[in-house]
Amino acid sequence: MAARAYWQGQIRLALVSIPVEIYTATKSGAAVSFRQIHEPTGKPIKYEKSVAGVGPVDPDEIVKGYEVEKGNYILLEQDEIDAVKLESKKTLELTQFVDANEIDVLYYEKPYFVVPADDLAEEAFIVLREALRRTKKVGLGQLALRGREYVVSLKPCGRGMILETLRYADEVHRAQGYFRDIPDEKPDEDLLDLAETLIAKKSAKFDPQEFHDRYVDALKDLIERKKKSKGKIVDTNEDEDARPTGSNVVDLMAALKKSLEKPGDTSGKPAPKKRTASKAAANDAAEDKPARKTAAKKPAAKPAAKAPARKRA
Repeated sequence: MAARAYWQGQIRLALVSIPVEIYTATKSGAAVSFRQIHEPTGKPIKYEKSVAGVGPVDPDEIVKGYEVEKGNYILLEQDEIDAVKLESKKTLELTQFVDANEIDVLYYEKPYFVVPADDLAEEAFIVLREALRRTKKVGLGQLALRGREYVVSLKPCGRGMILETLRYADEVHRAQGYFRDIPDEKPDEDLLDLAETLIAKKSAKFDPQEFHDRYVDALKDLIERKKKSKGKIVDTNEDEDARPTGSNVVDLMAALKKSLEKPGDTSGKPAPKKRTASKAAANDAAEDKPARKTAAKKPAAKPAAKAPARKRA
């Protein structure tokens, strides 16, 4: 394998130890990097490490320090830090198994590929992988990586396995603090039906190749335009009027109906047949129902305009 292992050690399950290697599963995407420039001269800004009253210092004179009180530090050599004994530096012990859906997505941080370290480890590796697959469980343990210990999860992925670092409980905000002011109300059935139809229209299999960083593209376009303008200010607001801002959406029903009229079916397939009755109801409501200013206040509707009850498969 051409890539260099991010970590080498063993997975331990009871008395069984499996030598493994883990590799980073992700990489940095395309990005536009900027330098800070001194405008009068056009030259890049440089940074150097310095000490107040001393000036610039040699990198060899720099050590790590922990502030125990204001202005008072305990100095540590890198060798002393590296010598800290922690079993999880070399061993991932699986101490618990849970259903995958028990772990909230907020806790997942970064994925890594896990492979057997050698041919002798392959049999035990495959047994563990298939046992996790059959039981539909995720293994949990703790692992020391690059200066800190993480909670990690382990699960099957094709012929190998995926290890994901997890955040600790005190690193995750409680959602209730952000969601408590959202009303606990049931939505209008006609609006909900239109929204479901719109979702069905735009449903498709996930393909990561369909997405790319449009912000990077826009920055590259700006740089190219700036280059052609020979330093003149480039107008970046020329297309603003054509972009919907969403601030003028008053009638949610009208907005949803208009969305259904627009092209953009990413799946290339019609909505599922079981939604036919719902679609008919939505269309009836769209054609016959007068526009409403808010979803909460409904004007009296004629019997012919009322949506029929939906039959679910």
